[in-house]
Amino acid sequence: MQRRSRIAVLAAASLLLVAGCSSGGGPAAGGGGSAGPGGRAGTASPSPSSSAVAPPAKGTVRVTGTVATGLKSPWGVAPLPGGDLLVGERDTGRIVRVAAHGGKVTELGSVPGVAPGGEGGLLGLAVSSSFGTDHQVYAYFTTASDNRIARMIYDERRQPGNQLGAPNTIFKGIPKGRFHNGRRIAFGPDRMLYAGTGETGDKPLAQDKKSPAGKILRMTPDGEPAHGNPEPDSVVYDYGHRSVQGLAWDADKRLWASEFGQDAWDELNLIEPGRNYGWPQVEGKRKGGAVPPGYADPVLVWKPADASPSGLAYAKGSLWMASLRGQRLWRIALNGTEPVAAPQAFLTGEYGRLRTMVAAGDGALWLVTSNTDGRGTPHKGDDRILRLEVS
Repeated sequence: MQRRSRIAVLAAASLLLVAGCSSGGGPAAGGGGSAGPGGRAGTASPSPSSSAVAPPAKGTVRVTGTVATGLKSPWGVAPLPGGDLLVGERDTGRIVRVAAHGGKVTELGSVPGVAPGGEGGLLGLAVSSSFGTDHQVYAYFTTASDNRIARMIYDERRQPGNQLGAPNTIFKGIPKGRFHNGRRIAFGPDRMLYAGTGETGDKPLAQDKKSPAGKILRMTPDGEPAHGNPEPDSVVYDYGHRSVQGLAWDADKRLWASEFGQDAWDELNLIEPGRNYGWPQVEGKRKGGAVPPGYADPVLVWKPADASPSGLAYAKGSLWMASLRGQRLWRIALNGTEPVAAPQAFLTGEYGRLRTMVAAGDGALWLVTSNTDGRGTPHKGDDRILRLEVS
């Protein structure tokens, strides 16, 4: 089913939230997110005192094994119901299946029409909320003309390399660029498909509510505007982003996103429907009332040397954020919408650039490195998937 690329204009948001940040790092500067409509459209945000027990200020990370090696520019990762992982390779356009036990790698096939270049290629991956019955795999990828989302039937009974059906495009017309394509996709607790996009270097697109660039989009599995979106005829869920890199829901179903900034600050944002996250008017936190009222600050920001955030996952009461330039894993312990303490860094410099985080479902995490993407320094065995035990 084709989704028309026109996007209706959002109604003016009642409150606006801050945005854009660099590829930052360092001990994160604290900050509080704003209360208001939560990660679920049309519902009130839970109070900072969550139903979940707050985790301790200090946590732990232990690498318990290397699940797979030799992956080329891995980007999107989608866990299958049985625990295995589907992994997309940005530059080759391949999707492979990695066995959670033993690490056997099986090629499903390649996504036709992928046009890699710069930060474009085969990017986000997700599997349907009803994968057990429909076997649908969703991919966000760059073509010669745009970024788009398509779904394919995965038939593991067929020969390896020929297990993907023809792609059915459900949403197209997302602007493409050499940089800032955004590209993370995930099904939320509401069974709707969310997609983080970038503004492709054309900054005004982030504030243009008619454009899908620089936004988080929320759509049905068929690519139509989801019920409860700020505008009923639009997939736009929020706006004002530079390049969304990670999406994760906490125990109370609040949506969080990690985001590349420009030169000064990277961000962790609490995502709320209809809000304006500020880019390009604001990067990081407001200072001295220098921007118009109505923008809310990100929950946390990092300086470039220590972050350049990518994948985001939630486990054991904390958000876990992979960092590319910072080459480390950040733990953000949460009590509702507030950090319990300053973020904690792990694995600094041990595995190079860190791209994707996936919750394993048993409190553990999968971590994917990104040293073969043209910006890292590959070592023997790169790129790899690690299994982490965390607390």
